[in-house]
Amino acid sequence: MVHAHTPGLPDRLATGRPIAGYNGFDPSGPSLHVGHLVPVFGLIQLQRHGCRPVVVVGGATGMIGDPSGTSSERNLLDRDTLAANVLSIRAQLEHFAGGALLVNNLDWLGEIGMLDFLRYVGKHFTIPYMLAKDSVQGRLERGLSFTEFSYMLLQAEDFRHLYRTHGVELQMGGADQWGNITAGLELIRRSESQTGGGSGEELAHALAYPLLLNASGEKFGKSAGGESVWLDPARTSPYAFYQFWLNTDDRDIASYLRWFTLLSQEEIEVIEAEAAAQPETRRAQRLLALDITTQVHGPAAAERAVAVSRAAFGEEPVRDPAVLEAMYEELPHVELGPEDLAGGALRLAVASGLFSSTGEARRLIAQGGFSMNDERVSAPDAPVPEPIGGRWLLLRAGRRRVMVARVRRA
Repeated sequence: MVHAHTPGLPDRLATGRPIAGYNGFDPSGPSLHVGHLVPVFGLIQLQRHGCRPVVVVGGATGMIGDPSGTSSERNLLDRDTLAANVLSIRAQLEHFAGGALLVNNLDWLGEIGMLDFLRYVGKHFTIPYMLAKDSVQGRLERGLSFTEFSYMLLQAEDFRHLYRTHGVELQMGGADQWGNITAGLELIRRSESQTGGGSGEELAHALAYPLLLNASGEKFGKSAGGESVWLDPARTSPYAFYQFWLNTDDRDIASYLRWFTLLSQEEIEVIEAEAAAQPETRRAQRLLALDITTQVHGPAAAERAVAVSRAAFGEEPVRDPAVLEAMYEELPHVELGPEDLAGGALRLAVASGLFSSTGEARRLIAQGGFSMNDERVSAPDAPVPEPIGGRWLLLRAGRRRVMVARVRRA
């Protein structure tokens, strides 16, 4: 789980004294996504080992945009959008915070005037030093504005400020952040040595997480359709979030259990052995999906996601109106009138839109491939069962096609 660290970090941790460490989150969008769970769980693990996590929301750095890992200039957000993003992302981070300190770097960077910034921050960095950073090198030919070029100095000042005001000795971040993180070490080394504080290498440390790739070599964090998987339930529903983890490749499951759960190494090894012996049960994926969905969305939403998933794939009959209502929100659905139920199975099947034609519906019904509320029918005039809860019908065509029908009240 470590890509790189400064040489003195192992010795500092070996002292047994708690260390305060931080990770920054820029509000470039209105929600965090699953890729952000890597640093979130890094902070959680830090806290589990008796150390103090600090979370920095980038109200100031978000105004600039980090060039690390990007091929072009980011669009600058207007202040209202940025402020709204800060509020929503802070709320998401508070969900995980526990005893963590949450701060907004606008509170200190916003107070520094340009001349003071150049005098007390810029003075400590040479142009060759900044040009050597990977985040800069990768953008020189394509173009890099002075705004983005200066980003590493803002992040460096974050580290120095937290070091001075909260005793933060460790900054953590993704591998693509290494240049920005070490710029903070450089600022601490130069400024604190001038005030008699000693060597920055002794006083402050850095740790970078590796870039998390799936077994296919793709960057972690996208759904099978290439869409971002958000922590905001209004953007990615708990059911879709659960499905993302449930669809984890067998080759990735051990890695994800280590990254995104708090299970012990011994527990993970037992799960790995079971998965290797019986991969068809997908027990490891179910455990991972339930665990992380519970942590992000809470037990009730996670349990509902499990119930919807089991019902959608026909693992058990559905009789609970609440589960059907949840399925209606997540799966293909249709609203029908009482008249659509009066003509029997064939009329209902066609009215639901589950079939492309009356002929297809008739053939599948004759083959026993159509079910209403998990009751298979083979006659086109078979009566429609009583809607569950007075208004829900679960229709299936074959093993994969599902339609949830809500019946309008007469």
